[in-house]
Amino acid sequence: LGWEVLPVMSFCAAGMDTRFGRAADWKLELYRQTGHEVIETLQGAEPLGPKRLADAMVIAPCTGTTLAKLALGLSNTPVTLGAKSLLRVHRPIVVAVSTNDGLGASAPHIAALMARKDFFFVPFAQDDFLKKPTSLKADLTLLPETLEQAMHGRQYEPVLLS
Repeated sequence: LGWEVLPVMSFCAAGMDTRFGRAADWKLELYRQTGHEVIETLQGAEPLGPKRLADAMVIAPCTGTTLAKLALGLSNTPVTLGAKSLLRVHRPIVVAVSTNDGLGASAPHIAALMARKDFFFVPFAQDDFLKKPTSLKADLTLLPETLEQAMHGRQYEPVLLS
């Protein structure tokens, strides 16, 4: 879409192999797709806002842990510090929820962020209400429209999908 992307990864995602793949492979793919090295340190993430290195931040996927840290103002990962850095200069933070406890323990954190200025949500829904009744997942096909609206200070609607 013509956007320049600066990839930022949490310590866990940048340093741990999971069932979703090897961390090194993800970093290489992000570099290949964006032309930028992954920001994976606090020192790398902190200047994003003050130096105006980014116009917005997209957190995708945004896990329950990251939702909690953002809601509580904790900035102890590159992702959460990057968000805090951009909030300092009133840049939008676009959140793409992906958590098994979105209608459980993460629900208050989602609500808290929805009530805050500069946070915008990619529309989301329950992804498997029969097998995982509290799980929520953003519809990433709506990410471009959500980001575009967020850049104008508006939440893309509807936020809750059926």
